[in-house]
Amino acid sequence: MNKLESLKSLYKPYRYTIKGKCTILETTSGNFVVKNKPKNKDLNSIFSYLKSRGFNNFPECYGNFNRNDDSMVYEYIEDNEVINPNKSEDLINLIALMHSKTSYNKETREETYREIYEKIDDNIIYLKDYYLKYYDLFLKKIYPSPSEYEFLRVYSKINAALDFSKRELDDWYSLVKSSNSERVALIHNNLSLDHFLVNDNREYLISWDEATFDTPILDLFKLYQNNYWDLEFSSLYQKYTMISPLTKEEEKLFFILISLVPEIKFEGSEFEKCKEMRNKIDYVFKTEVFLKPFFEDKSN
Repeated sequence: MNKLESLKSLYKPYRYTIKGKCTILETTSGNFVVKNKPKNKDLNSIFSYLKSRGFNNFPECYGNFNRNDDSMVYEYIEDNEVINPNKSEDLINLIALMHSKTSYNKETREETYREIYEKIDDNIIYLKDYYLKYYDLFLKKIYPSPSEYEFLRVYSKINAALDFSKRELDDWYSLVKSSNSERVALIHNNLSLDHFLVNDNREYLISWDEATFDTPILDLFKLYQNNYWDLEFSSLYQKYTMISPLTKEEEKLFFILISLVPEIKFEGSEFEKCKEMRNKIDYVFKTEVFLKPFFEDKSN
């Protein structure tokens, strides 16, 4: 009996819909969502911990539908289709609340911050070499394509963003290298507006497969990367820090991470390349606008 037949036998649905990596079951006893269980992660323990900390904004998990299967069954949440102009604010308030309820300081190894430093530094070096390669290549062309011309036009801005990341990284490391502890929290680790639902005046975070304990700025970073164009992040960041303040070191690391210009893929048709360039250029300029107020005093 395959997985779908097993589901039919257990829940006796009158309709089922395959949506992405999920199977939605409509049954006489309610609607359910079935997803593959993430490897090496006990989501039931994570949900139990959240409940113990007074955080219940996630779908009910009913465990495996079959003892020998790798699928998990969840409560189905129907998102309220009424447009919510405050959706991003509600999400940031909810995630800040979760971080504040679950954060604690833990002892770290002496090498922990050095490893973080080296990983980010290696990424900066890679990106600078990557973009320099294309800059030299496109500069030699007599007639660069529109996407190539656009890249040449903004290359200095991309390079400046990476130089900023490097300076801030060195400064961050000087602050933390002698520290023997760090603040961690239960983080969703896959934040986006698509993973935030509202139903009957209750808010839910879904898609918890990547959840773990780590620095809370990773949730802010993922949300920024996934929805930077849809969000006015300055006000959201202010709302977040009012509920769950960041340390100076955490804030600096967050600024470093969002300043790492995502790798531009020069692939596909010219239209696709232009679209890719436009998206990444928008990211660079929007990040610059967001960060500018935090560094204006330093530049005067």
